[in-house]
Amino acid sequence: MLSAALVSLALVSGAFARAIKPRAVCADGTTVSNAACCAFIPVRDDLINDIFEGTCGENAHSTVRIAFHDAIGWSDFSDKGGGADGSMIAFGDIELAFEANAGIDEIVEDLQPFALAHGISFGDVIQFGSSVALSLCPGAPLVQTFVGRANATEPAVDGTVPDPFNPVDMILARMLDAGFQPEEVIALLASHTIAAQDEIEPAIERSPFDSTPALFDNQVFLEVLLQGTAFPGNGSHEGEVESPLPGEFRLQSDRDLARDPRTACTWQSFALDHDTMAQKFSAAMTKLSLLGQFQDQLVDCTEIIPQAPPSSRSQAFFPAGKTFDDLELTACDNAFPTTLLTQEGTTTSVARVPPQ
Repeated sequence: MLSAALVSLALVSGAFARAIKPRAVCADGTTVSNAACCAFIPVRDDLINDIFEGTCGENAHSTVRIAFHDAIGWSDFSDKGGGADGSMIAFGDIELAFEANAGIDEIVEDLQPFALAHGISFGDVIQFGSSVALSLCPGAPLVQTFVGRANATEPAVDGTVPDPFNPVDMILARMLDAGFQPEEVIALLASHTIAAQDEIEPAIERSPFDSTPALFDNQVFLEVLLQGTAFPGNGSHEGEVESPLPGEFRLQSDRDLARDPRTACTWQSFALDHDTMAQKFSAAMTKLSLLGQFQDQLVDCTEIIPQAPPSSRSQAFFPAGKTFDDLELTACDNAFPTTLLTQEGTTTSVARVPPQ
């Protein structure tokens, strides 16, 4: 009986080994689980070298941004576009005219010819490109990444991308229409840790949303909680609150979501826990990348996405000159600690993201 059991176990183990054996060896010697991923190895390398120039810079930031703007053109309840299908590029003449997509034309100008030269779809160059971009940002998580999307057949509908000046009710309703709960909305906003504004205030383009835009850390979640200075109640800034850090730009939507009772506790928890923030962001980005797609018709090529280097900072800190007393907090189950470290110096001034 024992001998028969051992034989049976050996047969099962052999079958399992055959099942997980890589099915292809690529030209560069990389072993992959699906041969289709081999074609994306040179795509990955050329993105890193030619589009992103090996840095977590402006083009990497912009590719993560377009991944959201392209995919969120989707509704679970009505016909609002094809989701993560590259329509932002395929129908750029329409979608780039939408106010919420201002400034995306520059990365489209880079990614469109790149996709055509490599023979991949616009949806794939955006979503695969976003995962590759994140791999250059220290502290960023690995995002499960699929390829094999068909090109878009229709544009998204204007208004599907939340505007940073929309009230929280409108933002959460739009995101729920696309299948995202409030906690997932905040998780997606972790991308703002490597983001900057260009079109809201063109005179101060490339102004980052936190003081460490080259790191995928949780600093943005802490700094948006700092008390800001109200703009005069007129003109385009009406109701907006300026960041207290010179050179840093605060989005009205970030400020409001950080203080809304439906999302504030998630926001505050991310300010205290980089690993959970990164994990939740990764899951939300994968979900985003599959909007409008059938996962079983795509190929998982996560194994060829590099792992980002660790961040030099594992915990958010108070910028120089700021303390716990400068925070605007919401009462949550877990009390916000008063023991976070403070950066040395008397004041923090935030530099713009270098052009690329």
